[in-house]
Amino acid sequence: MADIQIDTDHRLAAVHRSVEDSDRQGPPYKAVIATEVYPSPVDDVWDALTDADRLARWFLPVTGELRLGGHYQLEGNAGGEVLECEPGERFLVTWVYADQVSWVEVTLTPEGEGTRFRLTHTTHGDNPFWEQFGPGAVGVGWELGLLGLSLHLSSGEAVDREAFAGWEASEAARGFILASASAWGDADAAGGEDPEQARAAAERSGAFFTGEGPGIDDLARGGDGG
Repeated sequence: MADIQIDTDHRLAAVHRSVEDSDRQGPPYKAVIATEVYPSPVDDVWDALTDADRLARWFLPVTGELRLGGHYQLEGNAGGEVLECEPGERFLVTWVYADQVSWVEVTLTPEGEGTRFRLTHTTHGDNPFWEQFGPGAVGVGWELGLLGLSLHLSSGEAVDREAFAGWEASEAARGFILASASAWGDADAAGGEDPEQARAAAERSGAFFTGEGPGIDDLARGGDGG
């Protein structure tokens, strides 16, 4: 098993993060937005995101139908329905995890010879999970997932899951997670959240992803994780 080498400073700088109030109708919603430019062409990035075999190479195995109106289930993670799809350009899916429903939209646009990737994860802004963890709860998770996409696009090969798990247990990964959580806290404050609340939520997100604090299941049970 070869070690995975990740330039964490480069990865942190590659992602643009923002948090906005969503225009979705109903209760208050928050849009957590991650944008990155990949050197690969649009058709290659689209295929990596929507072909079940390729998705399993860098993210998770998926079952179901990855088509408009189809239902999908990621192994050990979220499931949902494909609500909208414009092949090669955009898709919108529901994201159902831990009895919470949110929405994930991905848009791809050409940028030079590469692709501008934009992921928008829209969630309820008035639930206890948002108050506890803020945008980092989904933002940090997506950045870890998109590490796999970057590795896959650059090599064309499947990501070695054992090697990646080894990296996730390293001090370098811990530093990456904490820096990502902090960056999402900054984006939250820039989006209008009280800076102290944004910073506290970012710290809890970092602790959750590094296993050093309470997680979502603890909050759902009303406990403190201790």
